Amino acid sequence: MALSNTASRLFGKFAHCAFPTPLQKLINKIYTKLFKIDLSDFAPLESYPTLNALFTRELKNPRPLDQTPHALLCPCDGVLKECGRVQEGQALQIKGMPYLVGALLGSQLEKSYNYFNLYLSPKDYHRFHAPCDLQIIETRHFSGLLFPVNESALQKHPHLFVCNERVVVVAQDPRGALLYFVAVGALNVGQIVLNFDPNIHTNAPTNPPLSIKAYDPPIALAKGAELGRFEMGSTIVLFVRGCSLPKESLYHKARYGEFLGALHPIGEDHG
Repeated sequence: MALSNTASRLFGKFAHCAFPTPLQKLINKIYTKLFKIDLSDFAPLESYPTLNALFTRELKNPRPLDQTPHALLCPCDGVLKECGRVQEGQALQIKGMPYLVGALLGSQLEKSYNYFNLYLSPKDYHRFHAPCDLQIIETRHFSGLLFPVNESALQKHPHLFVCNERVVVVAQDPRGALLYFVAVGALNVGQIVLNFDPNIHTNAPTNPPLSIKAYDPPIALAKGAELGRFEMGSTIVLFVRGCSLPKESLYHKARYGEFLGALHPIGEDHG
């Protein structure tokens, strides 16, 4: 149980170390080649003083945001692994493998929610953004394991999302409906960082099983604003009420700022 967490903390310490410049350049170069990282949208390789700085790199230029009215934006770069309607309180971790949404979120959903599973691999841009205008009212930090969240791990562990450490951001979208933004931890994710609350510390051995924090007044974030970052790859799960599903097939490459779905007026039962 604790082995993956300990290994992740040790890897996190290594990734934060600033080695002598020639060695650091070599480490960065090996990592970039190993995972086939494209830095064309980012600062050059020699700009990163640590491996963690490379993991959590900023975009060099602002990403254009889809301007479609009522658009729900893709919050990150990654792969859309699964999406669909929450049915009988369940969502799919991956095809054929349901889990209880209430166990993931710590509360039950109202009707007409859709979910989106977005996987960030080690090569991806690791920052994540608000998919629409948000009023953040609560965070729920669940301590847990740090299993990998790649394809083979998802097939092996039926309730991986529920077992893994995660932070649930509960917010109101522009229609006043609750939106749940779940940042799921994974092996070698030293931290899940939320920009609006630096007091949330993940993968710490002294954390209680569940920590809940309310924000009064709510914290406002504009659509596309940076919400936080992973320190390594992981998964984001979105739960959105009254929202269309993507027209693209699963496993397509998704990019932050692109159209993900359309927010419908509350009360309209769209799939």
